Amino acid sequence: MTSLSQRSSGLVQRRTEASRSAAADKDRPSSGEEAELRRGDEPEDDREQGDSKETRLTLMEEVLLLGLKDREGYTSFWNDCISSGLRGCMLIELALRGRLQLDACGMRRKSLLARKVICKSDAPTGDVLLDEALKHVKETQPPETVQSWIELLSGETWNPLKLHYQLRNVRERLAKNLVEKGVLTTEKQNFLLFDMTTHPLTNNNIKQRLIKKVQEGVLERWVNDPQRMDKRLLALIFLAHSSDVLENAFAPLLDEQYDLAMKRVRQLLDLEPEGESAKPNANELLWAVVAAFTK
Repeated sequence: MTSLSQRSSGLVQRRTEASRSAAADKDRPSSGEEAELRRGDEPEDDREQGDSKETRLTLMEEVLLLGLKDREGYTSFWNDCISSGLRGCMLIELALRGRLQLDACGMRRKSLLARKVICKSDAPTGDVLLDEALKHVKETQPPETVQSWIELLSGETWNPLKLHYQLRNVRERLAKNLVEKGVLTTEKQNFLLFDMTTHPLTNNNIKQRLIKKVQEGVLERWVNDPQRMDKRLLALIFLAHSSDVLENAFAPLLDEQYDLAMKRVRQLLDLEPEGESAKPNANELLWAVVAAFTK
């Protein structure tokens, strides 16, 4: 719109500009509508501004990427922790996106592991695995605890009536997501008695950026207060440790840096989830998952 000092440009020009501006405003969605459109795709926490939309990774994808061998394209055969760790990632990811929360406390405060997980919003996230887990939580009555959901989604239950809660082929499905995002590729490898689909790394920049983020979180950008840390980074450190892949991020460090990084990780692991969850702006479900893995 022309300014008041440019009245000499004529009434016709001002009317033309006004009509164009009105048309543009009419076509442009309101701020509320824009927020609603983004709500299903974006988590509550801000992502790294340097990433394009195609390379934004979920917590599950980040943990899997840390665990994958770059050239071989598969996780260690000896790692039996990553399966449950990925299910914990799903619960936290859904909590950060405003889909899940713990049930409210009454007059007597219950422990995190005794409280039930409830559906806060059933709006689709745009991620098939997350939406599948969200559907299970929403439709389950009575609600289950965080510990129970980690076991049910992993298939670690003795109750045959609850086996349908198991999310199958999670690592393979996450790897395919990373293939679609241009991070991994797909190959076939022969292991004498069988063929196995593998997913070697193709975009090393994204993995190095992820490793750098984890390293800086406990070194250069260490704040010595979990409440001031980015919730997504805090969850990544906890779940990477629980999935036994955190060492992979620290392997390139010098000895002194490695010792300092592990010392600070131990400080985080020694925190009391019950106390941390009661602090202002804490995500209770995040700390409930931490409690489930560190109890």
